[in-house]
Amino acid sequence: MDLKQIRSFLVVAELRSVSRAVDVLGISQPSISRQIQLLESELRQHLLTRTGRGVELTEAGRQFLVHAREIDRMAHQAVQTMWAFSGNPLSRVRLGMPHRIARRMTHVIMRHFQERLPDTALTVAEGLSSEMTDWLLKGRVDVALLYEPPPSTLIQVETVHREDLVLVYQPGRHRMPERMRVSSLANQSFVLPSMPNTIRALVNEAFAEAGVTLNVATEVDVVQTILETISQTELLTILPRSALTDLRGGQTLAFSELCEPTIRNRLCLALPVQTQGLKTLQEVTKLIRSLDIASLMQ
Repeated sequence: MDLKQIRSFLVVAELRSVSRAVDVLGISQPSISRQIQLLESELRQHLLTRTGRGVELTEAGRQFLVHAREIDRMAHQAVQTMWAFSGNPLSRVRLGMPHRIARRMTHVIMRHFQERLPDTALTVAEGLSSEMTDWLLKGRVDVALLYEPPPSTLIQVETVHREDLVLVYQPGRHRMPERMRVSSLANQSFVLPSMPNTIRALVNEAFAEAGVTLNVATEVDVVQTILETISQTELLTILPRSALTDLRGGQTLAFSELCEPTIRNRLCLALPVQTQGLKTLQEVTKLIRSLDIASLMQ
């Protein structure tokens, strides 16, 4: 077996799809299938079985997955150790963040980064949280801050901040109590981001839990535009409370806290499992953990 075979197996096992693995691995579907066939031939075991929705691990595949992860991690660690030994450690760190987080945190992270890692450059990439997992798998970023990452065996995730989502409205058009049950919003019309936005997913889940229908009149994917829409219409929205600080031009919106259920998002620090032992990335993650994120989000 070789490392290409191991990596192909890991990505296909993670994504449960050979076709989806094409985008991550950057090679053709027949090439991926061939790598896995060669691996199965050497191991004398079928590792994957095809289904109507993609592929699933066999029992042998589940057992081999444990070894494959460790082999992949050790190979990556060996390369990084040799780079450091030759005086060429990781000299640039690529950090991915959602736009709203980047506006609040980039200047602080940059300042501390320059103090702690003066010989390492930092590149900040902005995008949707839903994009960040793919970016990590494809190697476009080394570490990311993102909301509500999907479960992954290839990415290590830890929660660094939680924030309540609130009902936001134009006070001149609505009178709302300070605290509201989600079930009381059944007949209201909303402007919300479209799926797979993490805010929308959380709101969908909360309304389903409350047993009421969510009426989305308009879908807008930019928080600033949502706020401007709310200020000019009778529509409501549900956003993180800190988003209200993004209002421009002296606009004023009101909000009500939500309960039964409370809607709370998770800002997570994520990096590929295979790179978690790198000294430079350990320093970056330590830096991010040390930040007063709650204050930066206000």
